[in-house]
Amino acid sequence: MLLTATRGLIAHAAPILVAQLASIGMMVIDTAVLGHVSPEDLATVAIGGGIHIAVLFALAGVLQAVGPVVAQLHGARRDGEVAGVLQQGFWLALLMTLPGMWFLYHPDVVLGLSSMDAAVEAKVRAYLALLAWGLPASLCYRAFYAFCNALGKPRVLMGMGIAALAVHAVLAWGLALAGWFGEPLGAVGCALSNVIIAWLACLAGAAWLGLGSLGQRYRPFANWQRPNWTRWRELLRLGIPMGLSNFIEITSFTLIALFIAPLGATVVAGHRIVANLAAFIYMLPLALAIATLAAVGQAVGARDWALARANVRASLLLATLLATLAGLGIWLTAWPLVALGTDDPAVREVAVGLVIYVAVYQFGDALQTVAGHVLRACRVTFAPMLAQTLCFWVVGLAGGAWLCYRGPVMGVAGFWLATLIGIALAAALLLPLMWRTLRALESTP
Repeated sequence: MLLTATRGLIAHAAPILVAQLASIGMMVIDTAVLGHVSPEDLATVAIGGGIHIAVLFALAGVLQAVGPVVAQLHGARRDGEVAGVLQQGFWLALLMTLPGMWFLYHPDVVLGLSSMDAAVEAKVRAYLALLAWGLPASLCYRAFYAFCNALGKPRVLMGMGIAALAVHAVLAWGLALAGWFGEPLGAVGCALSNVIIAWLACLAGAAWLGLGSLGQRYRPFANWQRPNWTRWRELLRLGIPMGLSNFIEITSFTLIALFIAPLGATVVAGHRIVANLAAFIYMLPLALAIATLAAVGQAVGARDWALARANVRASLLLATLLATLAGLGIWLTAWPLVALGTDDPAVREVAVGLVIYVAVYQFGDALQTVAGHVLRACRVTFAPMLAQTLCFWVVGLAGGAWLCYRGPVMGVAGFWLATLIGIALAAALLLPLMWRTLRALESTP
């Protein structure tokens, strides 16, 4: 059973990984295109993109609750209720669009945390205001994304991700750099491309739901339901902590760049290169964890505890193997990897000095990511959110600030050491909680 579970997880996780890498590829394209426009436009997408991603993933995290609910219903052979859950997810997506768009139009609280050139700030505001119009489509697509994953249909997401990447490469070049509208639009052109892609992906998802295999089986657009408070309460109870967990984890890394700004541009640049590398590698355990959520959720719904345990064990073994390979790979290829991101010797020295932290924390990060998603599959989300708040914000950010400026005065390495400790603590807290939760569910009649 363990071997079968391992094969199933690999088959499910591989398309998810490709879809996620395609999503990261869109950000890489923005950076590459705007690097040929102006430093101000590049700074705009660096600042505005971070804000947009934090807002999007916090709100999308709430919609991820569609995943464990649908997976358990499918496992319990209650497929007649599955379409209703997706419909309520769409209603919630539209509701959450309102505060999300308002925040993107009024980012004063975040922009006030640091001083920046007035021209850059004006570009950031225009960039975020335009991205706000893609938020309804992006959130509805995230509900669709969770739905497909929960039912073990990730290949359509992979196909849409690859297509979106290809179209964005053309649009971003034409709008931001080539001047299809008479003159290059810079960061605004990249934002416009992102909005167009968001709506195309949403419409493609809707078409596939109507005409594809899941649409034929579940008919999600038939017998459309009005907003249902009972179902909303279930989704929000699970989803709000999930959204907060996403926000906590993302900001625990993005805020470091803000906190180390007094150390100088060289240190910030070196940190940025290593942070990008860490984000890229994180896609491996995240894809595995998303696949594990679907497999364990279906097994819990079917009350097949042997299968649930087999999937958890297989996922932990795969996570450990991936972490080992990733850690060794980063450590052995540190210099050439860093060289891809900069030609500045001083920046390279800073970045290479931080690579060891990324290499070591892969183990804790992979295990805590899998444990967190298994808990989501079991509909346990509040306790993991509290644990991640402690580990990422208190230990990682606050502890990192102390190590950086007040304690041993380690500089930027203090933040990375504190992050490593926080991630290890998260794994130490979430893994026992995961096993206790599974045993408790198994003993429940």
